[in-house]
Amino acid sequence: MTDPFSPRKPVRFVELTGAAMTALLDDDLPRASAEAGAGLTAYFLTDQAKWVWRYRVNQLATHPGSAGWLTKAVVAEPDGVVVGYAGFHGPPDISGMVEIGYSVDPGHRRQGYARTMLTELMRKAAAAPEVRTVRVTISPDNTASLATIAGLGFAQVGEQWDEVDGLELVFEVRLG
Repeated sequence: MTDPFSPRKPVRFVELTGAAMTALLDDDLPRASAEAGAGLTAYFLTDQAKWVWRYRVNQLATHPGSAGWLTKAVVAEPDGVVVGYAGFHGPPDISGMVEIGYSVDPGHRRQGYARTMLTELMRKAAAAPEVRTVRVTISPDNTASLATIAGLGFAQVGEQWDEVDGLELVFEVRLG
């Protein structure tokens, strides 16, 4: 039987420190790349990405212990090319739930990276004894992300309104 968490594309995750995210907010891609130790791309300077960096910098300032759970740059191996960013929205909550977010640079889409990001983060969540549930939220119009989660055990458990993204479908998978 094939392991649904088996990545299709080898990647590694590179932590984005508060200093790296601040550099991105300042449009200083060379400084951000040096801080991250990876060649970040202009995709990290988009309005959507900057919203993420602003949110995460504030989150780190308020909860420094959440750093290991937050958004990271995703580097395709063996080429060392940054293909996007992904991570959890924070450490597990009191019920043991973590939510995953991921974004693939348009130049690298439809190559399996989103599924790899998702499965690698699910693997990390499954290895953490305090995590019992993994959540993703997806716009009902985002057919690519809906296809990405297919076959990984996610079930729709509701919907919600997000101030930034509008209507989102809420999917969860129980671990263990």
